[in-house]
Amino acid sequence: MTVATAPVLTTGDAGTPSRRRPLGLVKYLGLTPFAAYVLIFLAIPTTLAVLTGFVTEDGQFTWDNVLGLFQPNVLAAFGASFWVSAITAVIGAVIGALVCYAMLGTRAEGALRTMVNSASSVLAQFGGVMLAFAFIATIGVQGLVTTILKNQFGVDIFANGLWFYQVPGLLLPYVYFQVPLMVITFMPALEGLKPQWAEANATLGGTRLIYWRRIAIPVLAPSFLGSLLLLFANAFSSYATAAALISQGSQIVPLQIRGALVSETVLGRENMAGALALGMIVVMVVVMTGYSALQTRASRWQR
Repeated sequence: MTVATAPVLTTGDAGTPSRRRPLGLVKYLGLTPFAAYVLIFLAIPTTLAVLTGFVTEDGQFTWDNVLGLFQPNVLAAFGASFWVSAITAVIGAVIGALVCYAMLGTRAEGALRTMVNSASSVLAQFGGVMLAFAFIATIGVQGLVTTILKNQFGVDIFANGLWFYQVPGLLLPYVYFQVPLMVITFMPALEGLKPQWAEANATLGGTRLIYWRRIAIPVLAPSFLGSLLLLFANAFSSYATAAALISQGSQIVPLQIRGALVSETVLGRENMAGALALGMIVVMVVVMTGYSALQTRASRWQR
């Protein structure tokens, strides 16, 4: 005669039975597809790109490529990338924050907010050649708006040069996708403002100005600055839109990398593209580290 035995259970700290936890790495098997994706399409290409900046054409170690980052034209490209990214990030953050504030007066499940959120999700990804073509067809040399202004009002926006096909011309297209990205990233922070805080402020005799100055703005500041850094990183790493608009010269860092890849030598150095990629990665690591720290601080108020 056999005696049936019950499954073995363990007890937790509170004395309640609980099943044994999976052992070893079994519980991480669900992350395997994502880990493989990151390894193949991000980690390995990034590592190879950076390592090529430290070798010559013959595979010998060298510092010459890295020292090429301090050449005047390369520094000018980094400077242009910095100011374009900074200006578009600030403009996009301010306009996007105002849009988010305006949407606070609408119902969370209402048609207007749903439409704005859906449009922002789409427009934030609308970049590259498609966006460049849209702006060329609208405000290019023979664009619709350019032709109307010139023929009907005598205003020639290209009278002082073809600015649209140079670095200043990147401002409008970049702001176009920066604003919806700000709406996506900053709206959850505004929605995290608890009504009880405003009620407590009013109960204690505080005005609306005091509420925003002493409660809302300090709470929202980490989220706003984090979104600002994200917008900066987004513009700094953008390539396709700039490549479609600027066909002559390498005026920003991504275009410098393109020039280094299609040329046999740059500044008398081989594998300069790897050194330029290293410079971009350093900037991105600094920016995203700041973004992560600010998001961690902001998450304390969004729980």
